[in-house]
Amino acid sequence: MKKYIPSFLFIIVLLLASCSGSTVYQGNWKATDAENNKFEIDFEPKSLKITDSAGNVSGYQYTQNSVHIENAVKKYGIQLSDGRNCFILFPLASDTTKAIIMLENSQPLYVLSRTDYIDYEEIYKLAN
Repeated sequence: MKKYIPSFLFIIVLLLASCSGSTVYQGNWKATDAENNKFEIDFEPKSLKITDSAGNVSGYQYTQNSVHIENAVKKYGIQLSDGRNCFILFPLASDTTKAIIMLENSQPLYVLSRTDYIDYEEIYKLAN
């Protein structure tokens, strides 16, 4: 029985850690929506804040519920505290400085960049 305790503890720690967001997308982002409105998004391990250009802040708790990597393109699934399921997609292989947040139905919400505000057309141009 004692030999199973370390394995059991490892599984518990792994499950608890998996609820936190990935370090790949944690931190500050410059975001643009479909109408070219500008936002700042800050991902913490279990919460995020969205600040619009007027300084209004919206906050959400979230849990990460999936990770999918194919051909070096990363896609992280998160569930927001309001029940919405979203994906954070890094469409450029091996580049984690630009991303897209989209709803579960693949509708884009925001285009993200670590350094500059970019629009939808720019990120799709880079991905192709």
